[in-house]
Amino acid sequence: MSVARHAFVALLAGLVAGLPGLAAAQMDAPSVTPRDPTPLGGNLAPGGAGGGQRITPFAGLGGGGAQQDPNAPVTFTADEVEYDRERGLVTARGKVEAWQGERLLRADQFTYDRNTGIATATGNVQLLEADGTVLFADRAELKDRFRDGVLEGVRALLAANGKMAANGAQRTGGTVNELSRVVYTSCDLCKDDPTAAPLWTVQARRATQDKDALRISYRDATVRMFGVPVLYTPYLSHPDPSTPRASGFLFPTLGYTRFLGGFFETPYFWAIDQTSDLTITPIVSTRQLPNLGLEYRKMFNSGEILGSASIGGLNGKDTGGKEELAGHIFLKGRFTVDENWRAGFDLNRASSEIYLRTFRYEYRRVLTSQVYTEGFWGTEGYVRMDARAYQGLRTSDDTRQVPYVLPNIYAERAPREKVLGGNLTLDAGLLGIYRDIGSQSQRLATRARWERPEIDPMGGLWTFKADATAIGYNAKGQQEPPTNLPDANGTRGVGNIRAAVDWRMPFIRYAGEYGSQTIEPRVQFVTGPRMGPQRSVPNEDSVDFEFTDANLFALNRFTGRDRQEGGSRVDTALRSAWDFPNGGQIEGLVGRSYRFDDDFKSENPYAGSGLDKRASAYVARLRVAPVPWLETIGRVRTNGDQPLNRQLVDTVANVTAGGSPIRPATSIRCPCPT
Repeated sequence: MSVARHAFVALLAGLVAGLPGLAAAQMDAPSVTPRDPTPLGGNLAPGGAGGGQRITPFAGLGGGGAQQDPNAPVTFTADEVEYDRERGLVTARGKVEAWQGERLLRADQFTYDRNTGIATATGNVQLLEADGTVLFADRAELKDRFRDGVLEGVRALLAANGKMAANGAQRTGGTVNELSRVVYTSCDLCKDDPTAAPLWTVQARRATQDKDALRISYRDATVRMFGVPVLYTPYLSHPDPSTPRASGFLFPTLGYTRFLGGFFETPYFWAIDQTSDLTITPIVSTRQLPNLGLEYRKMFNSGEILGSASIGGLNGKDTGGKEELAGHIFLKGRFTVDENWRAGFDLNRASSEIYLRTFRYEYRRVLTSQVYTEGFWGTEGYVRMDARAYQGLRTSDDTRQVPYVLPNIYAERAPREKVLGGNLTLDAGLLGIYRDIGSQSQRLATRARWERPEIDPMGGLWTFKADATAIGYNAKGQQEPPTNLPDANGTRGVGNIRAAVDWRMPFIRYAGEYGSQTIEPRVQFVTGPRMGPQRSVPNEDSVDFEFTDANLFALNRFTGRDRQEGGSRVDTALRSAWDFPNGGQIEGLVGRSYRFDDDFKSENPYAGSGLDKRASAYVARLRVAPVPWLETIGRVRTNGDQPLNRQLVDTVANVTAGGSPIRPATSIRCPCPT
């Protein structure tokens, strides 16, 4: 028995110790079987005490050899063996291992009565089943190839980290275990305090584990959270941990919302097969019509399909008296084609925003449906091709002006070889946008980016940058909404070149057990040709722009490709950080940008963005992360002439578990007027 197995025994013993009022198990006495005519297996030395003699086990033990005969005799190994021929008793002591059929028994002492076929084990009894289940007991009486019997002081290790403890158990046919005064959980005990109650337990007067039906049923059950009873039920049943999937009803949900009133839902989980399942959830409420929700999952060797759908009705209480049939479908598929390529699709449609909110389905302001394929070649190459369709859910959305994207092709290449001592990245893209009514355009774009980092003798970090962009457009209907650019029709080309030198000087002070502190000034000089007014260029992906610390040092600070920033400027910032030994950090940054020309107003189409003057608005960031798994980031933009006049406030808190962010705990975006 390995050290890990002994640790599990100690853990289960802790569960038994926590049971109130433990009493001796009341079990039926085992029945007597006919005399076993088969001689005892193994080569037994005659006489009394074996004097430390060890019996050699048969080949095939533990499944390493041929399959064992289910009618095979009891075979065992031990340090000491006694055989009473007159009484037909075989007694083994010291490191006893006995097996019959597919079950293995370990104990300090083992007695086998050949007259009755009953085997009695005492002292650190361990029974290993063929399915991997391990039973621990203080004493066990077994018969019929260890399939029937009575066990006292039972602890069990089940599949999926399941753990069970009971006063006693009665086995029938090797498939049904009747347990008394039982506790079940799948939680690990606290390493620092193993006596503390687990997160949850089920405690019952009696329980039945049926390995044929793969169910565990309880009588007079109490569900406890941290040892505190939270639910009592006269009957409770759940799948056996050895089965990963089982059909049945899930816990119902009761609640109240403003849209539904009081509501009740009872999900039913249908395990269709080993690779697919369906959850059916009817919803009944006091304020709305009934609703039926579906969730489907299907796994393939090369991918998966996940989907949810619903159908129901709105009775007019929130739709101006209009009764209507409503529903939604969210479906996605992801597939791996080969080692380089993968493909997928998303289908998302819904009747309305109010429908999703009312029945508590995943709410999205805009639904995106797409089909795509993408390829990866290490860190050097990437290609994506997709087609998209959008659906706006608000009543104010004009679906005729919602665009279709076909095609959207993007390719990027970043060779490992250095070019002029720096890293070169090349990309190209083709984008087509169509609408039932309104503007349409096609864009062909390519870009080359180059960066070369250097460190001077004083420790300063220099980065030399260059960016060259070429774009071609074919547009029509630009005088119509939503672009409203009558001069942008036709075919035209746009080019832009940007070059920059970025310098940073980190000053670091080590504070011993308090971590380290950093102060880092940063200055960047950017230059390039002036772009002038861009009203003759279509604009689909640069519609909105907010100047923040995130794009302070970008060569082209505008969003997307359709708007290019030109001219010369200097970007400055001061960053400070305190890094804690536990991985936490407090970090802040304040920055501003200065332009060399006054003609930027004609080039900048974003009023109130913070880039309206030669001296930009102030941007700042504060990140507080006392521990690695919790962080709060606040961003602010203030008027350049009146620093206390806020233009933008953005605060986000994130909680991370297991290396992956769970979700933003709070996200507040508060644009403030200039």
